[in-house]
Amino acid sequence: MPRFAPHPERRPAVVSGASSGIGAATARALAAAGHPVALGARRARVCAELAAEIREAGGEAFAHALDVADSDSVTAFAAAAERALGDIEIVVSSAGDLAADRVHELDSGEFLAQLQVHLVGAHRLVSHLVPGMVARRRGDVVFVSSDVVRAPRTRMGAYVAAKNGVEGMARAMQMELEGTGVRASIVRPGPTSTNMGMGWDAETTGAVLEEWVKWGLARHPCFLRPADVAAAITAVVSAPRGAHLSLVEVQPEAPLEER
Repeated sequence: MPRFAPHPERRPAVVSGASSGIGAATARALAAAGHPVALGARRARVCAELAAEIREAGGEAFAHALDVADSDSVTAFAAAAERALGDIEIVVSSAGDLAADRVHELDSGEFLAQLQVHLVGAHRLVSHLVPGMVARRRGDVVFVSSDVVRAPRTRMGAYVAAKNGVEGMARAMQMELEGTGVRASIVRPGPTSTNMGMGWDAETTGAVLEEWVKWGLARHPCFLRPADVAAAITAVVSAPRGAHLSLVEVQPEAPLEER
């Protein structure tokens, strides 16, 4: 007899930060893999457009406003997602933003705001949805982290602190969830071409890249595509029950060398 029953045929998923970047790509990828998807982000209209695109392609999707920095918003989103799709089987926490400031020059309120989104926001999401998974004795939670945990980058102090917190929380959850049938996983992307950091002016962007080169953090100019990270997330939640991909790091491949 197998140790675990297989995954249910229908596995509803929620994705935070689903209006762009990794979140939007993950919503598309999960829907293409046959999962009903609830898309949440502050830009609810964009989520609604993406949900319509998924439905037109034959998938099942639902969109709802979500601000992970607001407890009431998370409560409303989680309840609406379960009403629309049923019991949630997959949670992907990918909401976030990025500022380019040195730690000692960053206002404490702005520092806290990044922690609220990346770390506390992730906790708000799982605190609403993971208890139901534990009760049903199955489910997947995926935290989108960053390789800044392994190799901190300058001008990203609040982001570095938040992502270290996310991975610490995820590791504690992995221990606490052992034996429940619920898997908590970390997907750790390297440099990825998303909307994060796109608001920086040219001078700031140039200064940041120069500092990254100085510290050996930019070996080549290639970035991951959001779809690359989404493929990793889909692989994590698709692993058969009884196998746990606890940490997956995704890095951009260097360009081919000329012969």
